[in-house]
Amino acid sequence: MNNKLWKFIDDKGTFTSDEAYKINTLYLPLCNSLPIMSSISPDLHGDIKTDFNSFLLEPVSRINLSSLKSSRNFWLYINPKKIWSATGVCKDIFLTKNDLFHLEAGLLWQKISRQNKKIGLKADITSFIPAQPLEPVEIMYVKITNISRGQIKFIPTAAIPIYGRSANNLRDHRHVTSLLNRIEIRKNGVILTPTLIFDESGHRKNNTSYFVFGIDENSCCPEYIYPIQEEFTSDASDLEAPRAVFENIPPDKKMNIQGKEAMGGLKFAPRILRTGESRSFIILMGITKEKNKINAIFNKFNSPDKIKRSLNNTIRFWQDKISAISLNTGDTNFDNWFRWVSIQPILRRIFGCSFLPDFDYGKGGRGWRDLWQDCLSLILGNPLQVRDTLINNFKGVRIDGSNATIIGQKPGEFIADRNNISRVWMDHGVWPLITTHLYIHQSGDLNILFKEIPYFKDRQLSRGTEIDLNYNEESGKELKTKNQQVYKGSVLEHLLVQNLVQFFNVGPHNHIRLENADWNDGLDMAAQQGESVAFTSFYAQNLNSLCEILENIKDKRISILKEITMLLDSIGTAPINYSDINAKHRILNKYFNAVKYSVSGKKITLPTKAIIRDLKKKADWIFGHIQKTEWLKEGFFNGYYDNLKRRVEGRSGNIIRMTLTGQVFAIMSGLANKRQIGIIFKNAQKYLKDKTLGGFRLNTDFKKEQLNLGRAFSFSYGDKENGAFFNHMAVMFAYALYKQGFVNEGYEVLNSIYKMACDTKRSKIYPCLPEYFNAEGRGMYSYLTGSASWFILTLLTQVFGIRGEYGNLLIEPKLTQQQFKATSRICITTSFADKVVEISFINPRKKDFGQYTINKICFNGKEIVKNMHQGRFLILRKTFLTLADKQHNVIEVTLD
Repeated sequence: MNNKLWKFIDDKGTFTSDEAYKINTLYLPLCNSLPIMSSISPDLHGDIKTDFNSFLLEPVSRINLSSLKSSRNFWLYINPKKIWSATGVCKDIFLTKNDLFHLEAGLLWQKISRQNKKIGLKADITSFIPAQPLEPVEIMYVKITNISRGQIKFIPTAAIPIYGRSANNLRDHRHVTSLLNRIEIRKNGVILTPTLIFDESGHRKNNTSYFVFGIDENSCCPEYIYPIQEEFTSDASDLEAPRAVFENIPPDKKMNIQGKEAMGGLKFAPRILRTGESRSFIILMGITKEKNKINAIFNKFNSPDKIKRSLNNTIRFWQDKISAISLNTGDTNFDNWFRWVSIQPILRRIFGCSFLPDFDYGKGGRGWRDLWQDCLSLILGNPLQVRDTLINNFKGVRIDGSNATIIGQKPGEFIADRNNISRVWMDHGVWPLITTHLYIHQSGDLNILFKEIPYFKDRQLSRGTEIDLNYNEESGKELKTKNQQVYKGSVLEHLLVQNLVQFFNVGPHNHIRLENADWNDGLDMAAQQGESVAFTSFYAQNLNSLCEILENIKDKRISILKEITMLLDSIGTAPINYSDINAKHRILNKYFNAVKYSVSGKKITLPTKAIIRDLKKKADWIFGHIQKTEWLKEGFFNGYYDNLKRRVEGRSGNIIRMTLTGQVFAIMSGLANKRQIGIIFKNAQKYLKDKTLGGFRLNTDFKKEQLNLGRAFSFSYGDKENGAFFNHMAVMFAYALYKQGFVNEGYEVLNSIYKMACDTKRSKIYPCLPEYFNAEGRGMYSYLTGSASWFILTLLTQVFGIRGEYGNLLIEPKLTQQQFKATSRICITTSFADKVVEISFINPRKKDFGQYTINKICFNGKEIVKNMHQGRFLILRKTFLTLADKQHNVIEVTLD
């Protein structure tokens, strides 16, 4: 690894960098549990917002993150020839070219330091969004120090351009929306409250205010306030050389300030510093719907002591958030890097899949997969706290097995299609069961399966193939019976619907239809005839998982909606031949017609064993069918068929076409046998692993566009879904390998991801797990990715082998010799049964996986197993709770 960009300085994920300013795509996220979110670069570019329609700073994308003139700035006027930007953003590079830069950052705060010996000053700027006290502001704490040998007099000016509107208005009516601006000057700063939210489909009264307030360490207000940009910059200049600063011109109090672009220009009275002396300034940037509370918010942060307390509280808040899982592996770099990975699922809950410079699409919120996959890491921390979230998420399932894709801000809030685009992703049905099964294992709570909840209803019918022209939102978003009563079915029933419908929803080769895409959103041009073999095997895994769950419940009979029994065909009098595609379609269409507009509401009670037999029969058929038809002579599985019914993978002329996805789910589901897994991995090394960068690509180079499969292949090879090192699928590849006992292979995949992230000469990112690495090894789309949850899941449940098994604690380590290179003791701290537990794995002779077994286990000093000759041990929940302490528990596992 070549990591010269940053280095960790403690065990809390804090890092420093002297080089960050050289990379103009770097940024950190800042946020709190309120809907206020920021991105901030080393030179304080970035934006601040609460939602798509409320940006305080102008919205930024990756391409203009550091080139945009609108940024946070702090100017120091010494004389006409010495004017210095403490952020380094200045048109005259001769004024900043001698700056020495240093960054220190942590979870979630940033401090930049710049000093210029020719200027004679040093500036430290700390930025964070307070977690406690919790307020909708970003704080910019500026400390100026005299590093010269003489006295220096300067005039400080904070410069915050206020955008104050929707991201839509960047180009759509930019000037017209400025005419809506109503600006107030207060003694500490500026408040902007536009009159309207401008929307030609329906203008609305605006209740959001944006404010920039400032004060110095002695509680002195700004001497002058510049409330509009044209006054601050003048017509001849701009924000990188504002006339109000460079010519030291006071504001014109007679100028009309309404209907103009707003500015938080706060000029403080001149300051004189002797050698070594410092002065500090506090700048608050906030967004609120309660303008009358702005002064009260400001008073919570109007002194250096209050800022320091809030910063310390914020640091503790985020450290506590990620304390559910922590590592001590002997590799402090990895342990610290993992802390940043641990915070990513939390960030995605707050930011959604938008609102950071890389994520310049969408209008906020999360997708269906995000809802379920982000819960994976949360369940590992405290499953019972996630219970209500899971139940609410199921309210987005439609009776046709599809689900809502527009997710509201509140738990369980799903919005009917508002764009008149009916789209269905064929993989969406697999994720709820994966997450719910993990929850049941970690908590032992099988009762969640019988919680009754409604189904989602909108205009979309029969998995998007039909539209209900009579539907309107006033009739509600919940499925009703023919008597117009809201119908409720159990969580188990919802799971059955999602997975049974898909068994019958097959294409020309009797694999599940690709519809508008699967996990790979780029496979979006094969809706009519395309098929996803990869996810067909995943659905088979789900059917087997449902069998396992049903075998563990006590109920001998299960009640489900009468119409759903059509999908359990083998229980009835006329079971079909699953090789008959037309017979499957007849059942599917019959079911769709029965539930199209409403349902009977009647429930049928069936023997649990009969349901298990039906599900098992279906799963076995899928496995047999894929083994028979899709194992290729090239030594891997075909994963897809395109819209011309053509097999996607295998040899095409002189080209080998192979996708990682096509192999991952064949392995993970248990479809691939041991011999096949070995062959697949060797071919993945041969065709997908990059010899220079070390990572595994998402696919080989197909050499031409695939207009009958999806947009992905129109991207340049090595980017996004076309041959990039896509970490989400790579982590699932590692998980699948570990799950099937291919431990060293799984470690190779996981380690390749970590090494690419930390090879900052190429990756050029802060510590995190990005969505993917491109062909040059550059990390792309940082922080808001589902790969983080899967990495945490893989590390805890597979690598360390610590996981629940229907409420009991299973310990099944799959640690390699390489991981014991620096130490013979590796520790992980997590929680189980609401108890904090530190589990140490002691490998005195540093043996490799397969060479050791669990020799001894001690629980809080008490030996509970000795001379064991197996690789796994189950601690019953009752035993665990008997031995566990209230505060902290220690389990030592000796491997020998």
